Amino acid sequence: MHKTIDYYFAPQSPWTYLGHSRFAAIAAAAGATVRVRPIDLGSVFPVSGGLPLGKRAPQRQAYRLVDLARCSRHLGLPLNTKPKFFPVASDDAARVIIAVDMHDGTEAAMRMCAAVFAAVWVQERNIGDPKVLDSLVVECGLSPKRAEQSQSQAVQERYEAYTQEAIDIQVFGAPSYVIDGEIFWGQDRLDFVERALRA
Repeated sequence: MHKTIDYYFAPQSPWTYLGHSRFAAIAAAAGATVRVRPIDLGSVFPVSGGLPLGKRAPQRQAYRLVDLARCSRHLGLPLNTKPKFFPVASDDAARVIIAVDMHDGTEAAMRMCAAVFAAVWVQERNIGDPKVLDSLVVECGLSPKRAEQSQSQAVQERYEAYTQEAIDIQVFGAPSYVIDGEIFWGQDRLDFVERALRA
């Protein structure tokens, strides 16, 4: 049976970066449809009880760094645990991804996601800088118009709708993969995503 996966994430999330390529491969192998859903965690956290990184307990912050390094080694993916531009405002990056999805489709949007994630966690580029986003769009082989189109009311409404949708179905963190109403939170749950797609 053909499956659809709603892919909720925040562009600045290291865990989304760590899972993205594997998730894309799993979805493709299963012939599943991915619906790209960037969300604003700043709106999700107050509802779900989550805390921004800087407000978490010191031991949680310390463990996060250890776990990021461990996952990076295990997955064979490069990652700077303390990149130059993090924390970073990611709303503009989310809107660019949405604009690409609207104009170029899912495959291009997934490619844009990968570029944005790598920009933060590998290349130490500032995704809060419009010039960086312009460059990433072009590097993905997409129209330079996408950055301008990302500032449209239609894109903003879609961003807000995705965020509210996430809140309504009780998504509380990134990445979250939703299949038939079931939430799988975190890149470390991709084995379960794969099993759900085979079911």
